[in-house]
Amino acid sequence: MTKEEIFRKILEILTEEFKIEKETITPESRLFEELELDSIDAVDLMVKMKEYIPGKIDPEQFKKARTIQDVVDIIHTLIEIS
Repeated sequence: MTKEEIFRKILEILTEEFKIEKETITPESRLFEELELDSIDAVDLMVKMKEYIPGKIDPEQFKKARTIQDVVDIIHTLIEIS
C-alpha cells in the first residue's frame, strides 16, 4: 500500500466508524487535540487497520504518533519491512 492508500483507508475508518467529519481530517490533523480521539479510539483504529498490516503490531510503535501522518508513516514502514 502507498502512503496515499493508507491515508484514504484511515480516512474511511475515521468517518465511518468514529463519525468524524471527512472535511476535518488531514494528514496534519492531531489525533487527540483536533480529532478528539482517546487512547481506546487509537487502539480501535489500529485494530481496524490490522488487516492491512502483515505480522504483529507492537503498540509501542504508535505511542509517539500525534498526527494522522505519523500513523500513516508507521503503517507504511510496517508494510515495507514485511
